[in-house]
Amino acid sequence: MKKLLGLVAILAFSVASYAQKGPKIEFKAKDNTIDYGTVSKDADNGVRTFEFTNTGDAPLIITHVQSTCGCTVPTKPTEPIMPGKTGKIEVKYNMNPGRISKTITVESNAVNYEGGKVALRIKGEVIVKEEKNVLQKEKVGPQS
Repeated sequence: MKKLLGLVAILAFSVASYAQKGPKIEFKAKDNTIDYGTVSKDADNGVRTFEFTNTGDAPLIITHVQSTCGCTVPTKPTEPIMPGKTGKIEVKYNMNPGRISKTITVESNAVNYEGGKVALRIKGEVIVKEEKNVLQKEKVGPQS
């Protein structure tokens, strides 16, 4: 009985360690989200960077990066990311005024996400600063 339990334990450990082999992607951003906060359309170019590390033991290959709309344009690394090295996925939002809530899907050979797919998010709000016309008279309260 002890031999059987020992064999089962060794087998379970072997399967668990085998499942952990391969490239792994770990993003630096908390919850894989970048918060733009409240930004001005005129003062911000809309570019943000998701940094990640390959924490696995094989080269990480980013095969595809796609946004939920055309207003957000992501770029991916073209070369494999070696174990222990970092990479970047740059995202450019077109800075349309209003709330930002977009998802970017990253497809890779990472073994720590189902199917190698990771969802990244950007959020925030874009405002347009009101320009004050210096030639316009300011309205003054009622005269008494």
